[in-house]
Amino acid sequence: MKIIEGGVTAAKGFQAAAAAAEIKYKGRTDMAMVYSEVPCVAAGTFTTNVVKAAPVKWDQDIVYNHPSAQAIICNSGIANACTGTEGYGYCKETADAAAEVLNVAADSVLVASTGVIGMQVPIDRIKNGVKMMAPKLDGSLEAGTEAAKAIMTTDTKKKEVAVQIEIGGKTVTIGGMCKGSGMIHPNMCTMLGFVTTDAKISKKMLQEALSEDVKDTYNMVSVDGDTSTNDTVLLLANGLAENPEITEKGEDYQTFKAALNYINTTLAKKIAGDGEGATALFEVKIIGAESKEQAVTLSKSVVTSSLTKAAIYGHDANWGRILCAMGYSGAKFDPEKVDLFFESKAGKIQIIENGVAVDYSEEEATKILSEEAVTAIADVKMGDATATAWGCDLTYDYIKINADYRS
Repeated sequence: MKIIEGGVTAAKGFQAAAAAAEIKYKGRTDMAMVYSEVPCVAAGTFTTNVVKAAPVKWDQDIVYNHPSAQAIICNSGIANACTGTEGYGYCKETADAAAEVLNVAADSVLVASTGVIGMQVPIDRIKNGVKMMAPKLDGSLEAGTEAAKAIMTTDTKKKEVAVQIEIGGKTVTIGGMCKGSGMIHPNMCTMLGFVTTDAKISKKMLQEALSEDVKDTYNMVSVDGDTSTNDTVLLLANGLAENPEITEKGEDYQTFKAALNYINTTLAKKIAGDGEGATALFEVKIIGAESKEQAVTLSKSVVTSSLTKAAIYGHDANWGRILCAMGYSGAKFDPEKVDLFFESKAGKIQIIENGVAVDYSEEEATKILSEEAVTAIADVKMGDATATAWGCDLTYDYIKINADYRS
């Protein structure tokens, strides 16, 4: 696998564009378009929140009930959630507008929104944005980057990644972009992810690969414990790499899935590290677990602990908070057998052994915890299963950002 520059336009046949449609803000791009020169097979995973935004319902219908998709239209600023039949109708109007300017079927246009819940989107501005973007569609890396910037809300940086692999003697490219900073606790899979590939793969295998992979990637991210109404990951494959079609779980499928996992893991970590107000990416690894389920439960309990997240912000090796979060997770383990380590690029230090503090240097621990990416490793000594969850520290700025989010 080769890591390359770019995002959604890295794969053959994909183009992107961005526009400033003034959905909510002035003076910034707030709409993005991703387009394939040929129809794609599509896969998707969506929020498990009972309250689902109109675009989620629209996309579920396209992904589950239609053979192909060819375009994605995304706006930031307004989520089009809790907007009733009117909001769903605006999804159709958006798709109709895209169908007209792109000369594709309306039921091949996927729609996504992110932003404030409860407001109706200004549909005239949305449709105008679609018309603005169509002539600007471009397959350059720069066009993909502009699209990645346009879908940001409280994100502080654009998030994109791309890789190349070889399948059946053909070079296959997978690229992706995402947004997410707050209201991040995906279970679907406010986060949106769009992944494109020129791989030739059946719709069934594409959906299976994505559904399996989100369990270890996006579903292992938590910024604040809030599952959005809009969480969506869409994966489009247009087949232009001309590799032998992947129709079963053979070697080619595993090669594709490994590359997809790299894309989704990278994007998931970018979301966690850019959590609202965050100063550090906080990674929690559970090792020596009895089962994968146990490891997942323990790691997510620690990464979502507000007290632990606050300690990470303070560069404080307050290990009692980690053991406490493991203890109320619901997973069974022996706290008197747990070893705990902190690790970053500044080094690695053991904090507890068999549930009891070792003689460690607080100064060294603080140095390790002062880096931009910090990992807590807990060994529960019960088996060979592992899991990794990603989050961030909890800062004063998280409160500031969310206290006046609508204003």
